[in-house]
Amino acid sequence: MAYVLKLILESASRLNSGNSSSSSSSSSNLNGSVSSHVYDSDQIIVCSSSTGEFDRIPLDIFMQILKLLGPKEAAKLTVICKSWKLIVSHNMLWIYFLQNQLDPWDSKFFAETSLRSGYPLRTCPSQMQSFMQIYGQRARVPGAIIIDGGSGYCKFGWSKYDSPSGRAATFLEFGNIESPMYSRLRHFYATIYSRMQVKSSTQPTIVSIPITQYGDTQYDKTTRRKLKDTIYSAMFDMNVPSICAVSQATLALFAARKTSGILVNVGFNQTSVVPILHGKIMYKVGVKVVAPGALKLIGYLREQMQQRNQNISSIYTVRTLKENLCYVAYDYEAELRKDTEASYEVPVVGWFTLNKERFRTGEILFQPLIAGLNSKGLHQAVALCIEQCHAAGLSPDDSWFKTIVLAGGTACLPGLVERLDKELHLLLPPSISNGIRVIPPPYGADSAWYGAKLLSNLSTFPSSWCINKKDFRPKSRRNFLW
Repeated sequence: MAYVLKLILESASRLNSGNSSSSSSSSSNLNGSVSSHVYDSDQIIVCSSSTGEFDRIPLDIFMQILKLLGPKEAAKLTVICKSWKLIVSHNMLWIYFLQNQLDPWDSKFFAETSLRSGYPLRTCPSQMQSFMQIYGQRARVPGAIIIDGGSGYCKFGWSKYDSPSGRAATFLEFGNIESPMYSRLRHFYATIYSRMQVKSSTQPTIVSIPITQYGDTQYDKTTRRKLKDTIYSAMFDMNVPSICAVSQATLALFAARKTSGILVNVGFNQTSVVPILHGKIMYKVGVKVVAPGALKLIGYLREQMQQRNQNISSIYTVRTLKENLCYVAYDYEAELRKDTEASYEVPVVGWFTLNKERFRTGEILFQPLIAGLNSKGLHQAVALCIEQCHAAGLSPDDSWFKTIVLAGGTACLPGLVERLDKELHLLLPPSISNGIRVIPPPYGADSAWYGAKLLSNLSTFPSSWCINKKDFRPKSRRNFLW
């Protein structure tokens, strides 16, 4: 590569010295050479400029050379002359460089077209810059600390990493907005920074906010605002330079590369059904909550095992069995007539065998009464949310609420997507059910964390999404995502 760069620079030097005539070389080149076809942003255009001795190289080979040079070296060639700048700036070259990074290309494209302008989101994709500019801006983005805290477990880590670097029990009841909340939040965040061995003052931080106070009353709005102001106050008092606080549901939807849809989060304590339009939670339509969550499924599985004289005290063991043996039956009554026995070895603990418990456990999402819960089934809550979205007429495009995105570790149970899709088509009239699509959790229990990762690596981050201490005013009227 050093030798190729040397040839390029020598060629450019001779070109600038006037040793070659661009007009004569352009007419004498073979069809398909660099000088006779110079790349524009989206198509090949005819150009009489010259790239010196590299004029004789066919375009496809020339582009392969640039790909081998890599983005840093290729970018340096834009200063040589106009011809080199046109070629090196071509979108297809920089799309190639973006595609060869660790993050999926389709996620990056979604983020840069739909999220880069910040909130409120644009209703149509924003106009793209050149991909060369986007690549350079993304390379300069500082990254962020991501803290995704839920009622059960917190996932935290550095946004430049492939996955969360740590997990911890949250031990916070976010729905209780009282005076001790400030100190509890500050202690919680300080613990996370300590575990990551980073100073809070070094990087922007993205915080996910669990869904609380589901209504649209003034009390609900005030309570949510108090919680968010407390989060900002606690973190700014820890000298965090800038903060982005976004709803867990919205981040999980972003992880699925959607800005509108219904997010179904099977959380630790409960399951929430959240309608989201253009990144904003539609509290006016109504957030639905059903009782069964991951903890209830684990407890019900343990109850069934105890009835078979399998007494397990460790919640970790039962959770491991749920994750590896349980599933959701497509047809519950038909499944009862089958032999579904299977075994799994929990490391250190030993082997366990389950039969009907494998699908009865997940069935309480649809039939909570099996476990003694007086609550709607998941399919009923989602169907009600869809009907209310349809009746509200919030958007000319009625398809936005027909995208159902699942999130949460329990939502990864095999068969859940197919069962929910089936039940929704049975409950809803064809005029509404046609076009419904249920999307499995893009990243399981870590969906919200990966949604935050999309934001933190945007070419416009942190300015487009974060607020700093100078701009923060408690009870301010500035609109933030919930």
